[in-house]
Amino acid sequence: MPLFSEALPASNKNKPGKRNTEAFYRWEGDTLVLNILGRPSAKRDKIGRVIGHQLEVSVKAIPHLGGATAYMVRFLAEVFDVPKSAIEVVFGERNVNKQVKIHAPKNLPAPIQAASEPVAAPDTAYKKSHKKPR
Repeated sequence: MPLFSEALPASNKNKPGKRNTEAFYRWEGDTLVLNILGRPSAKRDKIGRVIGHQLEVSVKAIPHLGGATAYMVRFLAEVFDVPKSAIEVVFGERNVNKQVKIHAPKNLPAPIQAASEPVAAPDTAYKKSHKKPR
C-alpha cells in the first residue's frame, strides 16, 4: 500500500524508456515530498537506494524517543542544502517508515536525480543483425 493518500500513477515496470520508481517522491510546487525507510544505528550516515516506494536513509543515531529522526532531519538538511526548519516530518517520527516534506531543496541526491531522468529503450538492433546461421 502506498504511503501517499492520493492515487499514484501506474508502475512503469516493463515499459521501455521508463524507470520503476514506485513513487518514492513527488513534488508539490517547490516542496519535495519524500517517503523514507529509516535505518538507525548504522555505521555511517548515507542516502541509500530506492526500495519499493521508499528511499533508504541510514543514520548513526540510535532510535530512542524520536532522536534518530531528529538526527536524520539534520542529516537531510545537509544533503538537500536547506535549513532544518525547511524539513517537516509528516509522519513516522518514531517509526522507520517516514514521510518528510523538504521546502525548496537546493541539492538532490543521486537516487532522485536518477529517477527523474528518462532511460533509453533497449537496443534491439544487435539481436536482429546477429542471427544464428542455419
